Amino acid sequence: MTVRYYISSADLTAEKFATAIRNHWHVENKLHWRLDVVMNEDDCKIRRGNAAELFSGIRHIAINILTNDKVFKAGLRRKMRKAAMDRNYSGVSPAESGLS
Repeated sequence: MTVRYYISSADLTAEKFATAIRNHWHVENKLHWRLDVVMNEDDCKIRRGNAAELFSGIRHIAINILTNDKVFKAGLRRKMRKAAMDRNYSGVSPAESGLS
């Protein structure tokens, strides 16, 4: 079991404070779940300089592009596989890219 200490000036009961902390971690976990599960971000071995931050930004952009693609109806993993295999698939429709 891990013990964590929190400091706050908020005038909350212990129950409300615990709820606020749980809600914060729920949002945090929800945001990073896709990066970890779909792109295996936790297994990333990039450590040099600020490369880890840069690659994290690239992963965020890729997830956003694939999530916003409404033409190819599939999950993120399948869209990633399609993008890797199909040179013509960009995840962005021509109308969205301004190339139409």
